[in-house]
Amino acid sequence: MSTLICLGFGYSAEHFVETFGQKFERIIGTVRGAERAAILNAYHAGRLQALVFDGTHPASELKSAIAEADYALVSVPPDERGDPVAAALGDAFATAKHLRSIVYLSTVGIYGDHGGAWVDEQTPPRPGAARSRQRLAAERVWQDFGARHGVAVAILRLAGIYGPGPNALLQIARGKARRIVKAGQIFNRIHVGDIAQAIDAAFARTASGIFNVADDEPAPPGDPIAFAAQLMGRDPPPEIAFDEAASAMSPMALSFWQECRRVKNDKLKRELGVALRYPSYREGLSALFAEG
Repeated sequence: MSTLICLGFGYSAEHFVETFGQKFERIIGTVRGAERAAILNAYHAGRLQALVFDGTHPASELKSAIAEADYALVSVPPDERGDPVAAALGDAFATAKHLRSIVYLSTVGIYGDHGGAWVDEQTPPRPGAARSRQRLAAERVWQDFGARHGVAVAILRLAGIYGPGPNALLQIARGKARRIVKAGQIFNRIHVGDIAQAIDAAFARTASGIFNVADDEPAPPGDPIAFAAQLMGRDPPPEIAFDEAASAMSPMALSFWQECRRVKNDKLKRELGVALRYPSYREGLSALFAEG
């Protein structure tokens, strides 16, 4: 019986399970609260068992599940104390007899600011934001674990995620889209469907190493909003200068805008064999619009 355990059953993990869950005979996902666990257990009855993990005190049932796991998808964010999964459950992972592959979901934010230049997996990380420094530290914890225990560990560094729910079409429909303009600013994005593909490929190949999971076409932040408005037959929201918008931004949002880079995805395609279904925001948003 092949068992998948998802430490942090959030947006990307849930989409992966919806798309590729039939490959596993048993699936376990962790969430932070009992109410959310009950909802997931009802919705995924017979397909998924949701367990509560608050980041500090794992239940014996969770440790037992890890002991039987063949595959682990880890996406719980680290904090100033480090990676909570490794800290609380590292011993359980170390004694898992059937564990073949771990996929850890990280962020392209670990590269820091490169002034719009291209980066790839060989680019030395220089994270500026605290959350990106924490992610880089967590990457190294899992890589060290894999090296010590002979387990394949694939680090997937994700670009800005969009898909059903969080996307420019919904922002426009709700009147919350802001077309902020900052000279030279450019971002990569990635559709959650292509994240699911990357996770599946990493497990299928028992992959080790670091892989950027990003689209082919980094673009200015306002372009997807303008394109979404065009799809919907609406006028795009007016442009807002970054200097004007910055005063109302949270520190986290502001730090996001202070970094600029273009992310290469050649290794994802070459070594994991991933053919992006949504190579740019245009294909992704067009598909979401067609789905209604």
